[in-house]
Amino acid sequence: MSKARHVSETPATQFLRQHKVAFTEHPYDYVDHGGAKESARQLGVDPHIVVKTLIMEDEAARPLIIVMHGDREVSTKNLARQTGAKKIAPCHPDTAQRHSGYQVGGTSPFGTRKRMPVWVEATVLDIPKVYINGGRRGYLVGIAPQVLVDLLGAKRVNAALED
Repeated sequence: MSKARHVSETPATQFLRQHKVAFTEHPYDYVDHGGAKESARQLGVDPHIVVKTLIMEDEAARPLIIVMHGDREVSTKNLARQTGAKKIAPCHPDTAQRHSGYQVGGTSPFGTRKRMPVWVEATVLDIPKVYINGGRRGYLVGIAPQVLVDLLGAKRVNAALED
């Protein structure tokens, strides 16, 4: 990261520092609806290793987090089946923000307002380093994905669809 671009702390980076997790910082120019593909393009990395943090809810409106490859979509049917829910759907952006404390487009699984179960696409854990949102739009952190399991108790799922 260039020293010219200082990035202030977020609840996510505070959480990572508090738990002594090594991470790298990767600011980029946020583009509305650009998603993981746009951040990957700007950072010069494969969108498959840029992972997105999505807030969803089950049929009883209980929130959960799914971490998915940036170049994949989530099969909510497969996710529901594997998590024991009857139905899972994406949260409305305002609801997602209330659960996570983060603005949509800047959602991190770390340092969320509300503790939620975390699910991670199994193949994400096979990658040595992933780029995941650091708690604000235009800011990714590079981490070992095993941190999701070790600190958040993330459980593996196979819910990816080709984008």
